[in-house]
Amino acid sequence: MATDGPPPPKGNSDPSTPAQPTTAQFVEVQESAEFGELRRTYRSFAFPLTIAFIAWYLLYVLLSNYAGGFMGTKLFGNINVAFVFGLGQFLTTFLIAWFYSKFASQKLDPKGAAIKSRMEADL
Repeated sequence: MATDGPPPPKGNSDPSTPAQPTTAQFVEVQESAEFGELRRTYRSFAFPLTIAFIAWYLLYVLLSNYAGGFMGTKLFGNINVAFVFGLGQFLTTFLIAWFYSKFASQKLDPKGAAIKSRMEADL
């Protein structure tokens, strides 16, 4: 998506500031097949996992509201099903963050770095 602002000036008078790509160059990269593949890879990971986590969270909320007997079932000592489900929410959150970190470093970062280096080489 292009911005309404003017592109940066081509003649950079300050040598300490690196050259910036133009809006047209950004749009060209955004419309490229390589960027589309990067976006598809990200979405194929993020959307299903987000839907699964929201469903898991809503299950927890609905069971807490409408299945009080089940959620209050003691498993051992003062630990009940609701407490285990609540801890499961935290565990799931950390697992998703760890899983995404691994996925991004293996699949997304190399593709993004390749696009970035190609774009910087064109300057």
